[in-house]
Amino acid sequence: MPTIRMLLTIALNRKWSIHQLDVSNAFLHGDLLEDVYMRQPPGFVDPHKPNAVCKLHKSLYGLKQAPRQWFNKLTTFLQTQGFRFSRSDPSLLILHDNHIHIYFLIYVDDFLVTGNDNSAINRLLGQLQSQFALKQLGQISLFLGIQVIQSSNGYFLTQQHYASRILHDAGYDECKPSPTPVAPAPKPVQSVSPPFHDPTLYRKLAGSLQYLSITRPDIAFATNMVCQHMQAPTDQDFKVLKRLLRYIKGTITYGIPITTGSLELRTYSDADWAADTSDRKSITGYCTFLGPNLISWTVKKQPTVARSSTEAEYRSLSAAVSDVIWLRRLAEELQIPQRSSTPIHCDNTPAIAIAKNPVFHARTKHIEIDYHFIRQHISNNSIQLRHISSNDQIADIFTKPFSISRFNALRDKLSIRPSNA
Repeated sequence: MPTIRMLLTIALNRKWSIHQLDVSNAFLHGDLLEDVYMRQPPGFVDPHKPNAVCKLHKSLYGLKQAPRQWFNKLTTFLQTQGFRFSRSDPSLLILHDNHIHIYFLIYVDDFLVTGNDNSAINRLLGQLQSQFALKQLGQISLFLGIQVIQSSNGYFLTQQHYASRILHDAGYDECKPSPTPVAPAPKPVQSVSPPFHDPTLYRKLAGSLQYLSITRPDIAFATNMVCQHMQAPTDQDFKVLKRLLRYIKGTITYGIPITTGSLELRTYSDADWAADTSDRKSITGYCTFLGPNLISWTVKKQPTVARSSTEAEYRSLSAAVSDVIWLRRLAEELQIPQRSSTPIHCDNTPAIAIAKNPVFHARTKHIEIDYHFIRQHISNNSIQLRHISSNDQIADIFTKPFSISRFNALRDKLSIRPSNA
């Protein structure tokens, strides 16, 4: 999804049109590389050879290789038209031909096409139409369940319809809204909570909330909490999920805007040390902006226990650096190379000092790989670490719950707002 957000940002800044396309019966276009046989379909059985089987000449829905063969068929055709695969995202194909730049983004049978030459794009669409059952859906408006609302200020990405469906499935259409997705200071549960009576419902809702967080980074931390208990949810876990649903009810029109501005990357990285009392693992949270637009964010529990807050912050920095390096490579392929080092903001002074000071530290020798990885990218000027006060640390919203006022302030800094704001 960061690729979509970056592509939208670039197209908006360059004043390019974004064409949305769809292919009917896409999986039927794929060519089979092996012999595959099937029973005669009901209603088409040869009465003279009822036990005969049919050899497939083309891919068919239900075959495990059907998605891959369709992707190969489409991308092979695009390569004959001069496109090449992006090194950063295999779903993105790029055409650079003299002064013509076209970007073709593939998600199974849904496509986005944009570029600086409408005549070349129209010729490409004509070629695609001759090969596949192509439907041209006009300017982008609803892509992968994401509503893209266009205005004079740019785009607004929201999943209001999807959020309404989640609330309906949970029976929470008329629930009382909650001001925050997680209680500011959750009380520790003294006794073991009984198992939730419908774990399938819990998993369904948790999975749906994961997809909703594509346009709702303000629920990313709460969703991560909920999804940690999908294997054996308890009544207490469902109470946490219910509060998140109530928050969504009160903010159902919220989403993220895409506006014009600078095309420089900047990142914020944070960690909450030993946050989970059950295993004392820390939470990593980081986010990256392209100019004014939030294009990438992550919330995840660290895989190992950190021995100090500095170590937790350092591991979070390492993960953030990995994301930044990938985004810089993608930006370069999209013709917006980052001329200067990408700033990564961290509120932990010791973590920054360890990264910048190339001496041996006995207390951090077990995170040596992370240490050398960050040092390498500092030395080649890909990144620069900047200290920021905890009050200004935007990534805080991805690592812990907050009071209403603090949560709203951080949410505003992420530019999350209602569609009519």
